[in-house]
Amino acid sequence: MQKPVIRYLHLTPDSDLPALEGLSHFKAVVVVEADVAEMTMWETSRWLVESGCALALVWGKECEAWREAIEDASLEAVNYEDVPDEQLLITTAHEDEELSEAFWYARHRAAHPAHELRETLILHLADTPRREELEAEYRDA
Repeated sequence: MQKPVIRYLHLTPDSDLPALEGLSHFKAVVVVEADVAEMTMWETSRWLVESGCALALVWGKECEAWREAIEDASLEAVNYEDVPDEQLLITTAHEDEELSEAFWYARHRAAHPAHELRETLILHLADTPRREELEAEYRDA
């Protein structure tokens, strides 16, 4: 069985969005620890959809607004038509949970009906990176 791949990407609220090379049908755990402008939230949501995100879990500041933005971006990408399972993007918000609980859910319960999600992107929106800490917490979940 193939070992899950975990990638970490730190973005500040004013970072440019990089190309996500080599990812397809991936799980994104969006950790929002900075205040992000609404336009940036929408651009980031569209970028996740265009990059192949199939499941997005959001934790942190304004996580319900983020969940809605990602869901809307996925509907926008298919012109608000019915979405086949292969193109479905599942979103969850984890506003009243500890980050460790959201990570546990991401590792053990989050699933997609059409794809085996072997790759996880921890998208960390914060002023300063915490790569080692967040990757370790995710692995320990």
